[in-house]
Amino acid sequence: MKWGEADIQSWLQQQQIKRSYRDEVLSSIEKIKGNFMVRQYGALSHDPDRYPLFFIESKIFDPSKKTILITGGVHGYETSGVQGALVFFDSAANTYNDKFNFVCFPCLSPWGYETINRWNHRALDPNRSFYENSPAEECKLFLKTLFSLNIKPIAHFDLHETTDTDNTVFRPALEQRDGVAQELWDIPDGFYLVGNSQKPAPDFQKSIIESVQKVTHIAPSDGAGKIIGVPIEQEGVINYDVQKLSLCASSTQAPYTTTTEVYPDSPKVTDEVCIRAQIAAIEGGLNYLLESQD
Repeated sequence: MKWGEADIQSWLQQQQIKRSYRDEVLSSIEKIKGNFMVRQYGALSHDPDRYPLFFIESKIFDPSKKTILITGGVHGYETSGVQGALVFFDSAANTYNDKFNFVCFPCLSPWGYETINRWNHRALDPNRSFYENSPAEECKLFLKTLFSLNIKPIAHFDLHETTDTDNTVFRPALEQRDGVAQELWDIPDGFYLVGNSQKPAPDFQKSIIESVQKVTHIAPSDGAGKIIGVPIEQEGVINYDVQKLSLCASSTQAPYTTTTEVYPDSPKVTDEVCIRAQIAAIEGGLNYLLESQD
């Protein structure tokens, strides 16, 4: 039976704070202020003092440059997406700052970050909620802000992870919440990308994979030539209809979009490797854009 309000509240009461958004995210954002502008765009209404929301942007927007959008922490439990975005702006972004305008929302779901959760506090999956009048406050605030900025990104990097808990925690909870049986698939051991089936950009995706290969291993396909149940398009790349699924990658009309998927539970990686893989993904895409513009 599908969850009602009492079920949502029961689930919420079971969630616990496991790490600090202030210590692990906001403190890092403070360090970036010297080279980039940091602006608050709202706060989560259920605890605004604990969960202020910030985005990072280039100090000077040059209309002659292409604009890059980076998002992290859409799913708060996917740690390297948040930390990868922050470390990129604390280090590698300076290499590209004279070539692109940047806008970055490093942690869209701070409650999810603290509770290590895929869902928000209303048991909603933000990465199925990027549409007008979204019931997910995280998505609504992001989309409102993005619209107000009036930017037209050439590329959007949405930084994610695929974890073992997708099968052990999330999909069983999803089955309970919706009262619909959920298929489980093998969690791929390695990095992969999700492109937009309507704008697949295979050469862009290939450049990202080649960049990440220098840092960590790429997920192999299963015996059926699939990754998480979806046929591969090329090594380490699958495509979704991001608009139909209301994924974060559908938020703009950018011609180049990619959703990174790091696998932090692999015995072959460390937390640092996962962060470096996210940075390498951004760099691979940016280098492709620079080369293709020449």
